[in-house]
Amino acid sequence: MANRLSKEEMKALRQQRKAYIDNAQQVMKKQRKLIKAIKEQIKEEGKTVPQIAEATKLPSDQVLLYIATLRKYGQVVEVEQEGDYFSYRLNADA
Repeated sequence: MANRLSKEEMKALRQQRKAYIDNAQQVMKKQRKLIKAIKEQIKEEGKTVPQIAEATKLPSDQVLLYIATLRKYGQVVEVEQEGDYFSYRLNADA
C-alpha cells in the first residue's frame, strides 16, 4: 500500500512540475545547438571570440561564456594571440 501511495505522489509531483521540466529541456536543447554552432566554427582553424560571434550571429559575451566553459572542460584550446584576442580551436585530444 505504501508503494502505491508513493507512485501516486510521484505522478502528482511530475504533473505539478511539468512546465519547469519542459522549460529546462528547451533551454538545454538551445544550449546544445549553440555549442554545436560554435564548435563548427573552430573545427578547422582557430578563431577569435569576435570572429566566432560574427559567424554565428551570437553576442560576443555569450560566445565568450561558452568558449570559457568549453576550455575549462578541455574541449577547446588557445592557439595563438591575435592582437588583443586569443584564437581558439577544438582540442584534437578531446
